[in-house]
This record gives sequence, structure tokens and C-alpha cells, in this order.
Amino acid sequence: MRLMDGVRLAVGTLSVFPVRVERVDRQVAGRAMTLAPAVGLVLGLVAGLPLLLPAPPLLGAALAVGLLALLTRGLHLDGLADLADGLGSGKPADQALGIMKKSDIGPFGVMTLVFTLLVQVAAVAEAGYWALVTACVAGRLALVWACRAGVPAARPEGLGAMVAGTVRRSAAWLVTLGTALTAVAIGLLADVWSGVPGDVSWWPEPVPASTEVYGMVRTFPTDAERIVGEVGGWLSGPAGAPIALLAGTGVALLLLRHARRRLDGITGDVLGALVETATAAALVAWALFP
Repeated sequence: MRLMDGVRLAVGTLSVFPVRVERVDRQVAGRAMTLAPAVGLVLGLVAGLPLLLPAPPLLGAALAVGLLALLTRGLHLDGLADLADGLGSGKPADQALGIMKKSDIGPFGVMTLVFTLLVQVAAVAEAGYWALVTACVAGRLALVWACRAGVPAARPEGLGAMVAGTVRRSAAWLVTLGTALTAVAIGLLADVWSGVPGDVSWWPEPVPASTEVYGMVRTFPTDAERIVGEVGGWLSGPAGAPIALLAGTGVALLLLRHARRRLDGITGDVLGALVETATAAALVAWALFP
């Protein structure tokens, strides 16, 4: 029952999926945050479905990113915009928090939203379905570390106060290990799925000069080309997901450090910004190794 309370709160807080949340306290909040990467996995699997349609990659990517925003009620994007306005103001912590609490959006927020969404769509169009799944997991893993013990809340009320410091460090490391293993599995799936007829990248041996494969003529590669191809294939295949997970989480932790220094803690807006930042960074990391 205690686990289910955490599951309900995690799903109800991080997604649009209808659940009945019966208990809300800091103990349940801690369980919910440790389950956040699992919610991210489900969100990524569902949001990526438009990428499987017979549509141009850019259109599929735009639909997928839009669907992800709908599945999260746009709350993470709202938090990203609010944090950008607060930090961009250059004001002291109390004034910056006041700016973040306003319902309107300022120029820093608009610019950050547009830039982030453009990056996400472009990266998804290049990297594909499994990259989006991994990025969604990375975004929610950032929540685990943002809510670990020792991270204070910037306000005495709100979502930040409810979840700040509720995740034990040992639990955070265990969740990270489980998430990393999940990323390895995703990388293996992505590697298997990438071999399709007409694509000679799956060919097990170097293709001799003038050999025709599915109507395509491939010249014999040089040693340097073979090494680059093998390393690039390994990075974009089995290692692509773990690298993306590491990149996304790392960039989010840097933002968390900056937000803590400027605001003296976390808020719900900070958490939303961390999700979107980690998602974008993970997508970019995977897209760099197509």
C-alpha cells in the first residue's frame, strides 16, 4: 500500500494520467520522486509513438515533443520559463522567487522556451524514438538528485517544500544504477532496431569495392574510416543511451547547483526546469552520434 501511494503520487504529479491520490506527505513524496524515472520511461514510450508514423522526421519529432508536453500538462515547460525569468532578472533570491511566482512570462522565459523546444525537436528528428525515451528517463532522474537529502527548499510552501530532501542518498544511487541498466537495455534495443533493409550500416564485414547492396554501391573503406565507423556505431548503438543519460543528468545537476546558489534552494519551477534541461541535453548528446 505504501508503495502504491508513491506510485499514485508520482503518476499524478508528473503526468496527465488520471489517478486517485489518497495520501500526500513527505514520506510518500520521497517514494514518488524515487519512482520518477519509471514514470519518465512510460511517458517516453507513449510520447514517441508519432515517430513511428510514416511521416517526415521533423514532423514526427514536432508531434512527439508536443505530445510529451500534453502528457505532462506543460508544467515542466512552465517551470523552465519561470526559472529563466527569475534567474535572468539578476535580482536577489527573494525578488527572483517573487518573479517566478507570477503567472505571466517574461522575455527570458519566452526565449528559453523557444530555444529549448527547437533543440528538442531538431534532436528528436535526428536521433529518433529511443533517444526520446532515454531523454524522458534522464529528465526524471534529475528529480531524484534534486530531491536528495541535503537539498533545501527555497520556500516554506509549495511543491519544492514538499519534496526537498525526501530522497535518501543511498536510494538516489540505487535508482541511478537501475536507470543506467535501463539505459543499457534501451541502447541494445536501439542498436537492433537500427538494422533495416537498404541500410548497409548493419553489414558485418567491410563491403568490397563496387559491391552492390540493395542497389547501393559501397567503396572499400580506409582503416581510419572503419575505426570512426565502429566507434560511431558503438556510441550511437549500445552506448548511445547511457551516454545520453549521463549527459542529461550532468547538465541538470549543473543547473541545480546554480539555482541553489541563486535561490538558496529548490522550488517546483526549479524541478520543472531540471526535467526539460536534462531532456534536451540527453537528446543533443544522442543526436551528436547518429
